[in-house]
Amino acid sequence: MTDAAELKARTQALLAEHPPAETDRLDFLRARFDAGLAWVHYPVGLGGLDAPRSLQAVVDAELAAAGAPDNDPRRIGIGLGMAAPTLLAYGSDEVKSRFLKPLWTGEEVWCQLFSEPGAGSDLAALGTRAVRDDGGTSRSNEAGSGGDWVVDGQKVWTSSAHTARWAILIARTDPDLPKHRGITYFVCDMTDPGVEVRPLRQITGEAEFNEVFLTGVRIPDAHRLGEVGDGWRVAQTTLMNERVSIGGARIPREGGMIGKAAAVWRDRPDLRTHALHRRLLDLWVDAEVARLTGERLRQQLVAGQPGPEGSAMKLGFARLNQAISGLEVELLADEGLLYGDWTMVRPDLVDFTGRDAGYRYLRSKGNSIEGGTTEVLLNIVAERVLGLPPEPRNDKDVPWKDLAR
Repeated sequence: MTDAAELKARTQALLAEHPPAETDRLDFLRARFDAGLAWVHYPVGLGGLDAPRSLQAVVDAELAAAGAPDNDPRRIGIGLGMAAPTLLAYGSDEVKSRFLKPLWTGEEVWCQLFSEPGAGSDLAALGTRAVRDDGGTSRSNEAGSGGDWVVDGQKVWTSSAHTARWAILIARTDPDLPKHRGITYFVCDMTDPGVEVRPLRQITGEAEFNEVFLTGVRIPDAHRLGEVGDGWRVAQTTLMNERVSIGGARIPREGGMIGKAAAVWRDRPDLRTHALHRRLLDLWVDAEVARLTGERLRQQLVAGQPGPEGSAMKLGFARLNQAISGLEVELLADEGLLYGDWTMVRPDLVDFTGRDAGYRYLRSKGNSIEGGTTEVLLNIVAERVLGLPPEPRNDKDVPWKDLAR
């Protein structure tokens, strides 16, 4: 079994062969992937070494000390945190070989085509249709012999759709089955002529999210993940990893939102009051508890796929961000009402800490919607963590076509 000493030796060999100061950034990242040092717990040949997940920190520390470039993980977070685990679990050998390397190096950005305007928080009620067309001709040379699927529908709240090359997509393939059973999971080419991406302007003034219209989009059957009709089960892998990637990111003590609020308190003694101090202390403790809980969750991940605990982390992340950003605005008093740049832009990534307090306050409102609404996550925690009785669901066995919409 690969151990820390072997990983250090492999990392030093990579650095010797590809000195970061003398190697093109993308060339270095490709070499790192080929050496199995991208994500060490992945299989050999797919950027890993079948090593324990916990040993990734050994590689990262060695590379950081040498000044090696990273893959800009915030920009490609959907690919790393959601698409990659699903591709690994359900993709064919050809799919994994084709997609994982450019996903990890950041050469191809991914987005997630799940939410729909007609389904709301009930994702399983989605109506985007995928119809098999065995006689069709795909414009992709990767179609294989399984024919194509033709997809029509609309998706919404799609982060990074304006920059994405590929998307993970769920669509309804059998409307005669109950809503959870007639869904299939695909990889969608965002450059297909039937894909139209439109910006959605947010309260921050920018358009980080998008709505996506799919009209006659052809997807080769080779780009299907899992069995036909089993897309809901496949999607659970994506959703569980998504919530961990949003709520369980590794940050240092006093990192993230609480660090910005604490810095305002230290730098601006003229703004201090006893009541605000007490609230800041309470939130600082809550942030530290959340940070340590995230560390424990990541240790559990070493043993397998994330479970419902990730939903609890994401739930706490949203509530904490909103409370801290509200306190920061109050700490700044009149200055907290200022908003520096309400400009229509389409950013490549969300930067909470690099903007002003007004931006953080407005943007954090979306934390309780993205990656699973607070209401949905409360149900998951109640039923799957606490073991409480589930809510009555009278539509679980009703064919999707017969549901009221």
